[in-house]
Amino acid sequence: QVQLVESGGGLVQPGGSLTLSCAPSRWTLGYYAVGWFRQAPGKEREGVSCISSTDGTTRYDDSVKDRFTISRDNEKNTVYLQMNSLKPEDTAVYYCAADLWGDCSTWPQASEFESWGQGTQVTVSS
Repeated sequence: QVQLVESGGGLVQPGGSLTLSCAPSRWTLGYYAVGWFRQAPGKEREGVSCISSTDGTTRYDDSVKDRFTISRDNEKNTVYLQMNSLKPEDTAVYYCAADLWGDCSTWPQASEFESWGQGTQVTVSS
């Protein structure tokens, strides 16, 4: 399994922006589809976005479409989630997860992702 580390969370005002990063402790992330998921208190985990390992195909949940952008920099071995126009309902712990040779076709099914990070807290509040 690939151990993943998320970073970039924090407290931001509504309408603000944050960029989350996901990087493996070892191995090459380029071989993996990477999904971002989030879980708010008292709610089930939900898929936010996914980027494939092959052709860079991206997918987004309707709640974040046009506000969030997922990208990968294979030279830096990192996947990013740029979050703009943040809303209080975006408050959650955000997790990244990796699916070897995945194409995001099964996302947001979390069971397809073999490796997970510990999560980073995002709080949107004034």
